[in-house]
Amino acid sequence: MEQLTILATRQCSHRPNLERELRDLGVPYRTVFVEDEPELARRLGVRGSPCIAVGDRLVCYGQPTEGELRSLLQRHGLLKES
Repeated sequence: MEQLTILATRQCSHRPNLERELRDLGVPYRTVFVEDEPELARRLGVRGSPCIAVGDRLVCYGQPTEGELRSLLQRHGLLKES
């Protein structure tokens, strides 16, 4: 399974909510601050905060709604069906 990564600025007000939603759904993730890894952000084309990457592909720009997040996770095989 590919890893889900949140790419965000340290000041991103949406990041904590996105992290909470992923924890509530039981989806493992890592958070990368673009200030710490600017080369990764450049390579993936990050232009806003937060963004979601799966593996080495950026799959979402900005804060998704709960429905959009579930759909994205299902498409990438990251959400277990309940």
